[in-house]
Amino acid sequence: MERFKPNGGEHVNAAYDPTLDQPPVYNDVSNGEHRTVRPSVASAFGHDTLDRLPHIDFYRNPGSMSGHRAVRPSLQELHDVFQRNGAISVPDTVEDDGEESNGTPSYDLESAVPLDSNRGVVKFGWIRGVLVRCMLNIWGVMLFIRLSWIFGQAGWGLGIVVILLSCVVTVITGLSMSAICTNGVVRGGGAYYMISRSLGPEFGGSIGLIFAFANAVAVAMYVVGFAETVVELLKEQSAIMVDELNDIRIVGVITVVLLLAISVAGMEWEAKAQIILLIILLVAIVNVFVGTVIPATMDQKSKGVFNYNEKIFLENFPPDFRNGETFFSVFSIFFPAATGILAGANISGDLKDPQSAIPKGTLWAILITGITYLGVAVCVSATVVRDATGNLTDLVTPGVPCTGPAAAACELGYNFSSCAVEKCEFGLAINNQVMTMVSGYGYLIIAGTFSATLSSALASLVSAPKVFQALCKDNIYKALHFFAKGHGKNNEPIRGYVLTFLISVGFILIGNLNVIAPIISNFFLASYALINFSCFHASYAKSPGWRPGYKYYNMWLSLLGALLCCAVMFVINWWAALLTYAIEILLYIYVTVKKPDVNWGSSTQAVTFVSAVSNALSLSGVEDHVKNFRPQILVLTGSARSRPALLDLAHSFTKNYGLCLTSEIFVGPRSEALEEMNAGMEKNQGWLRKTKRKAFYTAVACENFREGVQAQLQASGLGRMKPNIFMIGFKREWRTASAEAVQNYVGMLHDAFDFDYGTLVLRINEGLDVSHHVEAEEEMIKAAKEEEALDNEMMSNGGKSRGLFRKARMSSQQVLTTRVSVCSPPPPHVAESNEKLLEASALFKKKQPKGTIDVWWLFDDGGLTLLLPYILTTRKKWKDSKLRIFIAGQPGRSELDKQEMESLLQKFRIKCSDINVIDDIHLPPRSDSLKTLGNMIEPFRLHAPKDSAQVEAIQQQPWKISDEELSSFEEKTNLQVRLNELLQENSKSANLIIVSMPIARKESVSDFLYMAWLDILTKDLPPTVLIRGNHKSVLTFYS
Repeated sequence: MERFKPNGGEHVNAAYDPTLDQPPVYNDVSNGEHRTVRPSVASAFGHDTLDRLPHIDFYRNPGSMSGHRAVRPSLQELHDVFQRNGAISVPDTVEDDGEESNGTPSYDLESAVPLDSNRGVVKFGWIRGVLVRCMLNIWGVMLFIRLSWIFGQAGWGLGIVVILLSCVVTVITGLSMSAICTNGVVRGGGAYYMISRSLGPEFGGSIGLIFAFANAVAVAMYVVGFAETVVELLKEQSAIMVDELNDIRIVGVITVVLLLAISVAGMEWEAKAQIILLIILLVAIVNVFVGTVIPATMDQKSKGVFNYNEKIFLENFPPDFRNGETFFSVFSIFFPAATGILAGANISGDLKDPQSAIPKGTLWAILITGITYLGVAVCVSATVVRDATGNLTDLVTPGVPCTGPAAAACELGYNFSSCAVEKCEFGLAINNQVMTMVSGYGYLIIAGTFSATLSSALASLVSAPKVFQALCKDNIYKALHFFAKGHGKNNEPIRGYVLTFLISVGFILIGNLNVIAPIISNFFLASYALINFSCFHASYAKSPGWRPGYKYYNMWLSLLGALLCCAVMFVINWWAALLTYAIEILLYIYVTVKKPDVNWGSSTQAVTFVSAVSNALSLSGVEDHVKNFRPQILVLTGSARSRPALLDLAHSFTKNYGLCLTSEIFVGPRSEALEEMNAGMEKNQGWLRKTKRKAFYTAVACENFREGVQAQLQASGLGRMKPNIFMIGFKREWRTASAEAVQNYVGMLHDAFDFDYGTLVLRINEGLDVSHHVEAEEEMIKAAKEEEALDNEMMSNGGKSRGLFRKARMSSQQVLTTRVSVCSPPPPHVAESNEKLLEASALFKKKQPKGTIDVWWLFDDGGLTLLLPYILTTRKKWKDSKLRIFIAGQPGRSELDKQEMESLLQKFRIKCSDINVIDDIHLPPRSDSLKTLGNMIEPFRLHAPKDSAQVEAIQQQPWKISDEELSSFEEKTNLQVRLNELLQENSKSANLIIVSMPIARKESVSDFLYMAWLDILTKDLPPTVLIRGNHKSVLTFYS
């Protein structure tokens, strides 16, 4: 409960050095160069000061790749400067020892060394890094193979709607992504990084894995598309190697091997290849526009290809869905073409300025490609009829009616009426090679198709390993950490490339990806949906940390974008959408259960805080009602680990349904006590969380122990979530403790009554305090770590120190001495006592055996003495323990008292196994029991004064027991002795005893007499809890 801070041994900030007059120069051992410290701020203010001017180095993350971060002097150092005679010198940089990261590799681009000191690293601007990649990925085979078919089915009216609707989804996603990536430094990982840092590791870890997998399979998809085109050309030339399917596999594997070689060669080579492919693709697109103005040949006209014609354009306006196609089915075919907007973001780690490049490049790519799709589609719709036979002889003949689906062709001299009754092979709505026929040079379209497929495959082959590497570096899936390692100046994920290669080859060998394609599209859409939701969520949380540099976004528009993405997933393929959701949910649950040790300040945390505040405020407006009473306990455990039995029992009362606060009082000079308290806050709360005890750790630093308890009793809690029960352990050593300690103990019980708390006191014969075991264990662990660190340091540095700012290490001899002193075995009787204490400390942590909870409800305190044991019986650990109720009764009417209690319990709906009426409480205790009490209080008695000196002694020692006091409270004293005798007779074998706690009137009962009452009442019994409610009803029988 109480911690005393010894003099000396104070904590010193890593940047505090009282022996130096000037900040030293830090020697960067990583590259042998000196990092100069910033000069004194005297030039700014005209006098020297320990305060530092604002600078970016103070805001870098700990554990950065460079090993440097500036550390400003702490508030305590500035505040205590005069107490330390001004001997403080604060260096501008310290070397981070990596302990902050808990073994998780750090990847902090914000804190990375400047680029000029890291020569050879390839970084891209917004054009080569984002714009080119996104355009190449969006300009896929859809542009040359399926776009004409889509406009033939939907007409150019609905066809434009299809393209615009796709652009709406991608533009909203682009705006959301722009807001997220301008809200701080963007590292490698693209969509995964943005989602994980916004929504947390649960969402980020789940979407990151499936997004990386989707990119890996997308490589196979694009390569198979390329291979199918090659095999079609081989088929035309009668050059099939084995058969069509195996030829696709052979060409596909060879292609992906070449793409892998380009990727592994480095980002610079990959970027050059992308530029070449872009040039080819641009030439192919221009070739389409050129072909529409070149006069059509007779062969082209027979296949439905003419020059610009108003009637063809108007005829192609309305939809003409065939073979069961609908608007949504056509939309689902086109939309995957728009899933390339993350190509630039996926290599965010290779961009010079991701915050600027990603928004600019992505939005320009959406605009340019959207206009291109519309331009190409409209041009084709104005030059090609929906149906054509391909026969040069199908001309308009006088006297022969010319009707059917291609009426506009009739006016141009061609009769395609036969297409109404028999299937034709040419036309906008039938043939997928319309672009080749329209273009000026057909082979350029084939080259464009090759370029589109290969560029998309190359972009996905680069994206998948980069995203996967970022995911593995965060160590969310510990089994995948092997793939986090990078190679070369650009930290290339070679292992990720190999894995992506194997996945893509595996799917290429399938040869037909029609089934997997909709799943991949849905994986990408799930990423888009979460990017939009991340922007909405961060805006909705209204966290002060949400300050995106890009202002052209709207939280509700982002939410609409997320909903549109989810809707499009079902439009594309409903079962693939359900499968995507199922996989994401399973991964989300896995990451949630594993609880990765990361804290990225996600919007999920912000919304949780906002919700908690909102709910607390709502609750504050609700009046308390007896039906909604629940125990909210302030338990004085000291350190969270010091009294586990006390904490476990309190936690059994509150579980997940009530408030449980573990409290520690630090006594001593404020400056020293505060340092120790602050150092232990996170440690204790972390231990509670780790051991799954649903409780909060609170602490106060105070000059006096009782004042600290009073502060906790008055200030703990928030609104209606305020403790209503105060729980402490029984002070076993009260007879050997100082008078001040006993006064403080009894005084805090009086304080609890004064502040209207229900009060609980737990007594276990073996004791509660295991803090000495905890300290010994910590010392042992610390000594082992010190020895291991010292050995590692000596081995890696040849026995030399690693730097000026490393933590001081003990010598090997000191470490060994510490370990021996900690580990040396205690005497046998001490060892036995310690073993019993440790066993007792885990008493309430394990499942209780079959037995009883004996409730001695002697005084009506509002029902708390009855309610708490009932709550225990509802817990799994106590389900085999039955309630037995003991009440005091008058002689001669035991049956009547029992019936009344049965009726009351029935109204309260509380079941018990037995009700016992004790009608002999009024009898005097045995003489041996009284003798035990007499021996207990004898050292603290003040007998009747014989002279003025003894009278003065009584006045100066009011906590002692006078003869007059003992006489005045003889009956109450004897009652406690008698109750102990009855407890020994009736409840010696109970799992737990609950007894109504006696109350001592202030300034009437001395502290030592009251302690004697509590001691004699609970002496030599199973675990016993003394309970006294605040005499406000906590039970009711009204509905």
